[in-house]
Amino acid sequence: METAEEDMPSRLPIQDIFAGLVTSIGTAIRYWFHYTLVAFAWLGVVPLTACRIYKCLFTGSVSSLLTLPLDILSTENLLADCLQGCFVVTCTLCAFISLVWLREQIVHGGAPQWLEQNQQQPLNGVGQQNEAQAAVNGGVENAVLDQPANPAAENVVVGENPEIQEEQVDEEEEDNEDEEDAVVEDAADANNGAQALKMAIVSSDDMNWNALEWDRAAEELTWERVQASHFEGLITTIVGYVLLAVTLIVCHVSLLVVVEIGVFPLICGWWLDICSLEMFDATLKDRELSFQSAPGTTMFLHWLVGMVYVFYFASFILLLREVLRPGVLWFLRNLNDPDFNPVQEMIHLPIYRHLRRFILSVIVFGSIVLLMLWLPIRIIKYLLPNFLPYNVMLYSDAPVSELSLELLLLQVVLPALLEQGHTRQWLKGLVRAWTVIAGYLLDLHSYLLGDQEENENNANQQPNNQHARNNNAIPVVGEGLHAAHQAILQQGGPVGFQPYRRPLKFPLRIFLLIVFMCITLLIASLICLTLPVFAGRWLMSFWTGTAKIHELYTAACGLYVCWLTIRAVTVLVAWMPQGRRVIFQKVKEWSLMIMKTLIVAILLAGVVPLLLGLLFELVIVAPLRVPLDQTPLFYPWQDWALGVLHAKIIAAITLMGPQWWLKTVIEQVYANGIRNIDLHFIIRKLAAPVISVLLLSLCVPYIIASGVVPLLGVTAEMQNLVQRRIYPFLLMVVVLMGILSFQVRQFKRLYEHIKNDKYLVGQRLVNYERKSGKPGTSTTPPQSSQE
Repeated sequence: METAEEDMPSRLPIQDIFAGLVTSIGTAIRYWFHYTLVAFAWLGVVPLTACRIYKCLFTGSVSSLLTLPLDILSTENLLADCLQGCFVVTCTLCAFISLVWLREQIVHGGAPQWLEQNQQQPLNGVGQQNEAQAAVNGGVENAVLDQPANPAAENVVVGENPEIQEEQVDEEEEDNEDEEDAVVEDAADANNGAQALKMAIVSSDDMNWNALEWDRAAEELTWERVQASHFEGLITTIVGYVLLAVTLIVCHVSLLVVVEIGVFPLICGWWLDICSLEMFDATLKDRELSFQSAPGTTMFLHWLVGMVYVFYFASFILLLREVLRPGVLWFLRNLNDPDFNPVQEMIHLPIYRHLRRFILSVIVFGSIVLLMLWLPIRIIKYLLPNFLPYNVMLYSDAPVSELSLELLLLQVVLPALLEQGHTRQWLKGLVRAWTVIAGYLLDLHSYLLGDQEENENNANQQPNNQHARNNNAIPVVGEGLHAAHQAILQQGGPVGFQPYRRPLKFPLRIFLLIVFMCITLLIASLICLTLPVFAGRWLMSFWTGTAKIHELYTAACGLYVCWLTIRAVTVLVAWMPQGRRVIFQKVKEWSLMIMKTLIVAILLAGVVPLLLGLLFELVIVAPLRVPLDQTPLFYPWQDWALGVLHAKIIAAITLMGPQWWLKTVIEQVYANGIRNIDLHFIIRKLAAPVISVLLLSLCVPYIIASGVVPLLGVTAEMQNLVQRRIYPFLLMVVVLMGILSFQVRQFKRLYEHIKNDKYLVGQRLVNYERKSGKPGTSTTPPQSSQE
């Protein structure tokens, strides 16, 4: 309960209302000035200053340094300089954040091996002897692990990734030899190393500091420490060495990031374009002219296409890992591995390893493009001379608008095609079926999928086998060299490798498997390039006749039809084990659901967008584009397409806005879904009110302009003016009424706020008392007052 002063008037005086209004306006102006000043500083002053300094330092001359203050205050090219300055500031912030993140990577992952080789460690004679003995024992264990795998050298499979097996064997042997030699030398020179270390340590606290400790170097590298060394001696050398090493690491990682994310997708995109020139009846001269006309756009589009290609290739590899036996794709990096860190690889691996990996990746990706794009195009041109090239014109002679086709593609086709659930399961099933067929034909079922009996036994004996894996037990012959070396590298963790049965003539069978895989990819590419386009052209011919349509629409339509067909077949296959009666019952239920969905689609996706697009055409487009002495023409397909877009925007804004009846109804429809669709609720609560409002918005102005205005005896020019301008005029009236209603509500809130600030004394909290049904009982609730 609210308590007020006894002398509070029934109505506020005018001066109190005016004073409260002025105070509110002053507060609004103060906040507006504050935010405007902040925005002006960060979006104007800072970018402009950064741009002028950038031009002075990198594009100016020596004399421009003297005129820098005047150049900063110059008013020439303000907008262009502000935009360029925003780009400079953004790049600077990104570079700073990247350096901080790279430092964290170095702190957690350690410095590169080439940098830590020269770092002096505290030496101890006994400790070194123990380390030497442990290293020798480790080398003996490595040799023991290598011995059982050497007779099965033919097990080595050369992959398409630079992390091939022979190099891993060589690197392991070199590392073991280097480690043994280094340990023996350190054990022999322990006394000399200890004496040199004592001479290098300074007695003061400030000098008792190691700059090569990566987790403390950036935090404790202060000017006093550097100055205390008098720029000579060991500390100065270490500081310079650290700075040079950090610079080299930053350049190393930055170059590799640019190559991996920028150059490699760009190469893939250009190679895809070159291999598909005959598919679009284009030549290299056309691509050269397009590059000369818009080099930035051309490079970006090719980079985007290459990035999409790399992404889907990596997604397919992840899908293969789910189907194949663990260990088949050992030559490819597992992106789902929690221990995989590409930044740590960039820091620790040398340049030549990355260069070798880059070259082999380009060869692999380029070969796949040749196999799945260039060769199928040549075969299609030979077998179907009239099928190619694809029509990729940006305009069409068809009576159907391109805009309606684009909206149909974006709103209907692509959402269904991009549904990852069913499509991924279908692709995974196809890959599994192909693997089973290839495995039984080539007797490689154990190698590709593993033995089911062994998998069950491994599942039952997993606790016992886990202890053996953690102790790096000697692998069986079928595991090969890779399993042995991976067991060494993992150092006690599970290697994710399952043994397999090795058939006779194993290398020949692997070669035949690769040939079979190439033939399968070629056939799949031929089907994907021909079947959807052929089906789409055949279906579009009923709609557009002989007019040519952009192949994007025909391919999308064909893919959608293929998707629907496969979906129906999979549903029927899933129903078949349940019997004929269940199938008929399911067909009946789905037929009823499809009929309800079609009715709802006609109302909400047909009538409502058409009325909304026509209203938008009359209110906005026609008054702006068509003069008064010309007659506007309306195209229903364009109006429907624009109406679909506007309906989605309005629905999204409604769902994000406050709670009201339309939002409640839309949320209820979304919650029910298609399977539990309620036709009566949708028509009564959603379709009927929306269609009624749209029809009233279209019909009432037309009746006023064509029925009421001629009765007033005005001229024909005035009638034409009223007919053409009544829709935007009524829109302005509605908007003005809405603004006035909003301002009235705001003024009422301000009035209550002023009254409460001046006359409200306090609020008293009263406990809720439920009315009791017994007449003889009553309770007195406790009360508390809050001033």
